[in-house]
Amino acid sequence: MLRLEDDVPEPAAKDGGVVVRVSHASVNPLDTYLREGAYTPAGLPMIPGVDVAGDVEAVGDGVAEYAPGDRVFGTGLGRGLPGTFAEYVWCPVDRLAHLPDDVPLDVAGATGNVAVTAYDVLFDHAGLRPGETCLVHGGNGGVGHVAVQLANSFGATVVATARPAYHDQLRELGADVTLDYRRDDLGEAVVAATAGVDVVLDQHLDTYLQFDLDVGAPGVRIVSIGGRGGEVTDAAAARGKDATVSFTSLFNIPDLSPILDRLAGLLAAGDLRIEIARTYDLSEAAAAHQAVIGDSYLGKLGVTVR
Repeated sequence: MLRLEDDVPEPAAKDGGVVVRVSHASVNPLDTYLREGAYTPAGLPMIPGVDVAGDVEAVGDGVAEYAPGDRVFGTGLGRGLPGTFAEYVWCPVDRLAHLPDDVPLDVAGATGNVAVTAYDVLFDHAGLRPGETCLVHGGNGGVGHVAVQLANSFGATVVATARPAYHDQLRELGADVTLDYRRDDLGEAVVAATAGVDVVLDQHLDTYLQFDLDVGAPGVRIVSIGGRGGEVTDAAAARGKDATVSFTSLFNIPDLSPILDRLAGLLAAGDLRIEIARTYDLSEAAAAHQAVIGDSYLGKLGVTVR
C-alpha cells in the first residue's frame, strides 16, 4: 500500500552525489515492478520513484560538477536507493545531468527513464543506422513515443503500432507508418509497408517474439524492455535471418549522465518532446501507480511534488 508520510528525515549529502529538492517526478510501469519486488525484493518501507527534476539543495564531498541551486534532472533511483516520490532525494552524480533553463521541470521530471531507455535500445543495443527501418511496438507509450522521435531524427523509417486514436499524434512525432496492433493481418501489413524490419523495440516479447522474427529483415535486431521472455516456434527461420535478440535494463547502464546530457540538448533544441498525458499530485501516487498499468494514453504520467 502506498501512503504519504509527512515526517521523513531529509537525506544527507553523501560523497559522490547531491541532495535534490524535488519539483517533479513521474510514474512508469517500472515503478510498479520495483514496488512489487519483481526485480529485487523491495525493502519496506520504501520510497518509490525513478525519475527526478529539481534543484540541487546540498552537495556531497568530491562533487565538483554541481552547486546548490543548479537545475538538474535524472533517473535510475528507486532500486537499492530511496526514490523520488519525496521532497528531497539523494542522487549519485552518475544518474544526473544539468537541466537547461528553458526546459520546464515537469517535462524533465517525465523524461529520464523513458528517454534513456529508448536511446540505449536504439543506439547502444540495436545499433540503429540511418536508412534502416525501425518497428516500435506500443508507439504511444512512454518509451515508445520517445523511440519514434529518436529513430525518425536519426534518419530511420519508423513503423509504430498503437490504437488508431493515437495515430495522428504519432505521425506528428515522426512515425512514417502507424498500424493498429489489434488487426488480424498486422504481420502482412508491416511487411507490405517495409519489406522487412531492421530493428524492433518490443515491450511484450512473450507475445511478439515470433512475430518480430517473421517481419524482420535479414540481420534483424530485436531488443526487449520489460515484460517476460518469448518463445520461438520457428527456430529455423530465426537462424536463417541471423536474428539477434537482446534484453536491457536502465539499471545495467553504469553511467547515465552522458545520455542524460544528450537528451537535455535535444529537449532544449526542441528536437525531443515528452508528452505528459496527465499529472498527479504526490498525494495521488497510489492512483498514478494504478493508472500507469491500467489506463491507455500517449506519453507519460507526471507527478508534481512541489
